[in-house]
Amino acid sequence: MSDAVAEAQRSAPVSVVVVDDNDVVRTGLRALLRSSPRLRVVGEAADGDEAVRVVRAMRPDVTLLDVRMPRRDGVQVLAQVADCTRALMLTYAEAPDVVRAALAAGASGYLVHGHFTAEELTLAVLSVAGGSLLFAGPSVAAVRSGLQPASEETAYRAGFGLSARELEVMELVAKGEGNRAISKALFLSEKTVKNHVNHVFAKLGVVSRAEAVAVWLGQVSR
Repeated sequence: MSDAVAEAQRSAPVSVVVVDDNDVVRTGLRALLRSSPRLRVVGEAADGDEAVRVVRAMRPDVTLLDVRMPRRDGVQVLAQVADCTRALMLTYAEAPDVVRAALAAGASGYLVHGHFTAEELTLAVLSVAGGSLLFAGPSVAAVRSGLQPASEETAYRAGFGLSARELEVMELVAKGEGNRAISKALFLSEKTVKNHVNHVFAKLGVVSRAEAVAVWLGQVSR
């Protein structure tokens, strides 16, 4: 057991805020966390704007933060609350650019649903509360590359200012996926995907998928 986890266990219960737009996920996480005497749930939020308000008001030791949310995504929320909590990203999003964006915004950890047990989540919260950085499962490779000097490609793409969700959509567009396939992969409606694609096009200054991919891959300048 790490010193950080041991220290967290000896102190008062770790206060936690749960942020996820899925009611079922939020309920499950709340029940899991409350089953441990070492953790105390002090608030929750269902969208990005509410998350900022709740976290800044409660100032929890740890915030479990989803990436994909309405109004503001998790990375945008993190930029607003990093000074008053330690954030453990807990999400289905595992695109490398999203993981790196969360790391750059100040995330203390990143876990992907389906790649950890209930006990591992409890220990992860305690570890992050104790000051450790925790990245596991699919996020590890992205973190390793993120700790290296930023590549020209990474710096170039960061200049477009895409949100975490838009990064996911654009990565799939670059792989040749259509709106229907993207909607299934990201569990979104086709209309929502179309809106994201249009926002991406506007930020890239293009009007077609072919142009978007060319700009994204650096084959043509903006």
